[in-house]
Amino acid sequence: MNDRGTNILQGERVKLPTQYGHFELIPFQEKLNGLEHMALIKGNLTSNDTILTRIHSACATGDLFGSLKCDCGEQLIQAMKIIENNGNGIIVYLQQEGRGIGLMNKMKAYKLQEHGMDTIEANLHLGFAPDEREYQIGAEILISLGVKKVKLLTNNPEKILGLEQNGIQVDERIPLIVQSNPFNIEYLDTKRNRMGHQLNEEKMKIQYYDN
Repeated sequence: MNDRGTNILQGERVKLPTQYGHFELIPFQEKLNGLEHMALIKGNLTSNDTILTRIHSACATGDLFGSLKCDCGEQLIQAMKIIENNGNGIIVYLQQEGRGIGLMNKMKAYKLQEHGMDTIEANLHLGFAPDEREYQIGAEILISLGVKKVKLLTNNPEKILGLEQNGIQVDERIPLIVQSNPFNIEYLDTKRNRMGHQLNEEKMKIQYYDN
């Protein structure tokens, strides 16, 4: 394990073939709290290029189980496919479950949402900000790999601000267009109308899932 940054340790780089493409994976660990993150890499990353990049916060329910309550898993898969087709890029996978409040509190928020709160109201009721995530570690991982300029795969303008505040130049925002369903349409509405996420309104119309 190599020390490649001020606050992170870098692990071994390994090949990772997946159903969405062939990548390489590098684990990272924060020195202060032991949290482990990952970088999923396609092609060569150089500091002279603007690299296609996705900063993705872990979502166990969406990424692992394909939950229809959010759009996280679909965004991750879409980002992998886009980067594979591009032939070059990186996904930084951060352990920031539930927009930074952790899995236990995320489930508490889900329970509050079952009783009528939206995702922001639930977080506030639990004593958290609407979004507790921060992007210093994500930026540090990128810099440790020689990435300084990115084309960012995101619908969230806060990620652009978070990276730019930590030394990453964002040259372009590329949207991730995900189809809504009856279980996440209110969640997506809240992200668009109350959190400023730049979502495609046409794709938010329920079309593919009929319960």
